Amino acid sequence: MAYFISEDCISCGACESECPSSAISEGDGIYVIDPDECIDCGSCADVCPVGAPQEAE
Repeated sequence: MAYFISEDCISCGACESECPSSAISEGDGIYVIDPDECIDCGSCADVCPVGAPQEAE
């Protein structure tokens, strides 16, 4: 399952540069993850200061 970014996102951008598949981009107010590009590695979640990237269930 792909990760997604919750509304807790503070738009700091820390996750975008950590994504090895370039699945993260700046959206409207928060960053977003393209589920078709996400490889479910969790790198984004490891660097997020507020825990916004979460694994989809």
